[in-house]
Amino acid sequence: MKILILGGTAEARQLANRLVALGHDVTTSLAGRTQDPILPEGGLRMGRFGGIPGLAAYLRAAGIERLVDATHPYAGQISINAVAAARATGVPLVRYMRPAWEQAVGDDWMTVETAAEAARALPCNADVLLTTGHTGLEHFLERDDCQFVVRTIEAPAVEMPRHATLLRTRPPYSVSDEMALMEREGTTHVVTKNSGGAQTAAKLEAARRLGVKVVMIERPAYGPALEVASIDAAVDALVLG
Repeated sequence: MKILILGGTAEARQLANRLVALGHDVTTSLAGRTQDPILPEGGLRMGRFGGIPGLAAYLRAAGIERLVDATHPYAGQISINAVAAARATGVPLVRYMRPAWEQAVGDDWMTVETAAEAARALPCNADVLLTTGHTGLEHFLERDDCQFVVRTIEAPAVEMPRHATLLRTRPPYSVSDEMALMEREGTTHVVTKNSGGAQTAAKLEAARRLGVKVVMIERPAYGPALEVASIDAAVDALVLG
């Protein structure tokens, strides 16, 4: 079976490796935003498709039989395009969506819908660990009444102002390391997206133990698709569905 995986996550790579091992013809598409990504087995495509028409044209030209959206839960437009392109071509779409984090006893969370709303929710003089990625930073950096540690994998396009420090690291993170970072920086607030997964969940446990407030940006809605929450379920949906 010819399968296109819209990737960029560890789960996308794991899924591609599983499917290749099962004998399927798998191509993973990466947007190209991450330098030196860990590559999956199978074919590889780098760069954008050119919107819905471009993705639909690729599905037809390559003879793709199954489309998988295994991008980040906040990938945005590509997930919207996947729904439309699948509908236009008749190619079945499976969306892998890792389970969201859930608030636990002892958590102090404020849930918001957008980065702009998260930035407005911060009180004056907050010391913020910002872990929302390299997009949408302008909403936060306008808050020159707060101090930010901006943690990203890739360098953002914007220059850090005087009230922000860039910290470039790659997960996974441990609870002890996250606690040490928050204590060293005097963190009062963590701002994050509800990405789910184990690699970056330690910040939530660290915040819970230290009494640090969390501003949690909710996930967007992308439209109808067969949605699964595990690699095994994704393989079953593709192979047996």
